Amino acid sequence: MITAHDTAIAISRPAAPQVQATPLAERILLLVLFVTVLASSVAFIEPSPHDALMGLLALACLAAGVRFPRMLTVPLALLAILNVAGLIALVPVVGQEKTAQYTATSVYLAIAALLFACIFAQNTIQRLAAMSAAYVLTATVIALAGIAGYFSLFPHAHDLFATFDRALGAFKDPNVFGPFLIWPALIVLERMVVRRIGMIDMVVTGILALALLVSFSRGAWFHAAISIAIMLALAFITAPTQRTRVRIFNMGVIGIFALAAFVAILLSFESIRTMFEQRAQLIQYYDVGDGGRFNLQRLALDAVLNFPFGMGPFEFARVHGLQQHNVYLQAFLVYGWIGGMAYVVLLLATLGIGFRTLFVPTPWQPYLITAYAAFVGEVIEGFVIDTDHWRHFYLLLGVIWGLAAATVSRAGQDQVPGRQHLHVSHVRTA
Repeated sequence: MITAHDTAIAISRPAAPQVQATPLAERILLLVLFVTVLASSVAFIEPSPHDALMGLLALACLAAGVRFPRMLTVPLALLAILNVAGLIALVPVVGQEKTAQYTATSVYLAIAALLFACIFAQNTIQRLAAMSAAYVLTATVIALAGIAGYFSLFPHAHDLFATFDRALGAFKDPNVFGPFLIWPALIVLERMVVRRIGMIDMVVTGILALALLVSFSRGAWFHAAISIAIMLALAFITAPTQRTRVRIFNMGVIGIFALAAFVAILLSFESIRTMFEQRAQLIQYYDVGDGGRFNLQRLALDAVLNFPFGMGPFEFARVHGLQQHNVYLQAFLVYGWIGGMAYVVLLLATLGIGFRTLFVPTPWQPYLITAYAAFVGEVIEGFVIDTDHWRHFYLLLGVIWGLAAATVSRAGQDQVPGRQHLHVSHVRTA
């Protein structure tokens, strides 16, 4: 774990000079980053277009001189332990269908998280702007697709984008589609609450909210509520002036009433109201009974205790018929005790370093606040669903570590003797 003493030493140490990319190489990197994130909403096939573009993004990083900050040795070590443990657990079941593919995906996502962290540790604002613009755009487009599918707005839209009468966009599962929309929604909401209300932002917020509702994902609804509350609280605490705090409070109250009115209008449609009443129940039929979620989680806990080296990918589902729907049990079942502990420590370290650095005034502080709020919601949602292969989860992981490294580097540069201190503590970039 990272202690306060370790972070203080890192912040007080002057940062190593960064390799400056040529303008052309940097523009290429920004373009490839934009296109890669833009493709992240297409996830109904594997490998997805996003996966293929990650290789191109890695080459663009090499050309742009992207470096590996020393702070990232922490997630590097934990992700390495996790995946080495996964390879060990794979050996007894390597002949089973898709087990090798699962382990390869785990390794790839770990590399992707570290790549994103390296990207955002340098030239931070420009790269964040490219990434967030692409994410909000792709989330809006895919949300429109999910809405079109749910309401059957054109022929075959329902079959393509709303299987099982729940919006899922271009994802395989509405329970992944819903959480994918939350971080871009937070980015737009933070901009409206803290700085200005624009017509485009209001439209985008409405589209994302409607798509999130008609995904009928209980986990995503709870995730969104938790993340919005955390985002508002952090924005309030870190606001540079009392006037901004008053604005955040007022906008938060107005937003609650607006959301309530929005949901009330939507529930006036019988099809939405019927599904909402069904999905809003805390306990569903598939949660109880011998084959229910709760009993499966009890069996999974027994399996964790009996298999210290893990059962390997999909083995628990092969034995018991279904997954246990808990990412922490999943970590111990698939990666064993050592891998499971590495996963838990990785999440705790990410929460810790993110919390320590998000209070430092920087131009990218709003991005870190929204990413952190979304990440906390996703960590909590992991108790009811398997999030270990969600690509946007690893993007959030990389962004938090990358911005933490950028914050530490900035503090180190400001403390170099003779270097002029940069008075931009309260700049908030859209």
